[in-house]
Amino acid sequence: MINPEAIFLTGVVMGKKYVFRFLRYQIVIISFLLVNQVLGAQDRSESFADSVSINECISYALKHQPLVNQLKIDEKIADQDIKISLADWFPQINSGAGYQNYLKQPVSVFPNFSDPAGPKINVTTGVKNYSNLQFSAGQKLLSNDLISASRTAKFYRQQVKQTGQKEAIQLVADISKAFYDVLLSQQMLSIINDEIDRLTVSLKDALTFFKNGLKDKIDYSRATMALNSARSQKVSMTNSIIAKLAYLKQLMGYPEEKPLFLKKTIDEMKEEIMIDTLKGIRYSDRIEYKLLETDIRLQKLLVGYNRLSFLPSMSAYANYNIIYQNDDFGQLYSKSFPNSSVGLSLSLPIIEGGKRMHELEKSKLTFDRLALDTLNLRNEINTEYVQALASYRSNLAAYNLTSQTMDIARDVYNTVLSQYREGIKPYLELIISETDLKTAQLNNLNSLIMLMFSKIDVDKASGRIFVNY
Repeated sequence: MINPEAIFLTGVVMGKKYVFRFLRYQIVIISFLLVNQVLGAQDRSESFADSVSINECISYALKHQPLVNQLKIDEKIADQDIKISLADWFPQINSGAGYQNYLKQPVSVFPNFSDPAGPKINVTTGVKNYSNLQFSAGQKLLSNDLISASRTAKFYRQQVKQTGQKEAIQLVADISKAFYDVLLSQQMLSIINDEIDRLTVSLKDALTFFKNGLKDKIDYSRATMALNSARSQKVSMTNSIIAKLAYLKQLMGYPEEKPLFLKKTIDEMKEEIMIDTLKGIRYSDRIEYKLLETDIRLQKLLVGYNRLSFLPSMSAYANYNIIYQNDDFGQLYSKSFPNSSVGLSLSLPIIEGGKRMHELEKSKLTFDRLALDTLNLRNEINTEYVQALASYRSNLAAYNLTSQTMDIARDVYNTVLSQYREGIKPYLELIISETDLKTAQLNNLNSLIMLMFSKIDVDKASGRIFVNY
């Protein structure tokens, strides 16, 4: 016999089973989609598939570097602070409500009007339940604080912007140096690889001469020692490049797991090393000077604010109150007693113990100090520029001399190599000429990187590096 109740319970159990299974599948699918979305967002992080130039590295940093993003947030915070300060120029509307129940009503003492000569009588006043609803509006008409905030808003925005530009310019200079450092280190590694190739050939030649009885084992041993030394330098330089590349990625805000290949060549670098050393310096081009000028303007406005501190503050107001009162709580809101008022409020400080005069004098002294900072900053900028220019000239002379030395060392090596293979020169002279060539090449690259660094310092000292992030 079929039991309907059993069928119903079985259906309920099976229904719950399928419902739970369906929810479980939904959770799995949603989790899968969320994971894919997160991974997709990571995969969509901007990176470079091909080699990049220094300008592309700088553009990437100005978009992704956390420091730059923090500077942008600082500008937005400053803008909100200014808006907060200026908000008091707009009407201020407020409301409030309250309820009060007297557990014991207040008592007032009045004369006995029926018997003036007799004792005073105690009279319970007010009602047991009291409630009110209040609306108020205010408008400031005159305020020295608001006038000052309106005048300084533009310069505060400018100050924050220039502070960010100062940080960004330093970041650009650091990225430029790191970029050239990696590039020249890679070129040094290429020189070491060329040396290894030459030493490998020399080792084969020494081994052949030794087997044929033309040379003793000393040449072969020296070739092996020189090759091992070059291979050790290769390992050291390779690890150095990895560290320098990681530093460049850090400055750029570039993902450390993403590969980064540099595009510029040594020949292109050589075309960029020349600058006009006769061109003078304009102090107004330096962001530090512009920032100090902004500080002086703000301080001048502060002096004006303190001068006008004797001005009164005036505001208009309007109030509207609705009062409910009744001894019976149930009838409290059955009748209202509204009242309203409008008026003007005037506040004028008269005596504050000389506080306003002291604040005015302090602001004047601060202004004078900032004016002297202008002279100090001009001297610092001039010294920085002269030192950078002197370093550039010295490094340029060193680079030209090392370039000549490298050409001579290459000619000497090629000559000694030919004479060694003809049996004229001993292997020791070949090793010496090989070492001289490598040393000359590395010295030339070192002088080139120092020249590029000093060129960047000259550009920064003269205010030629401008960043608008």
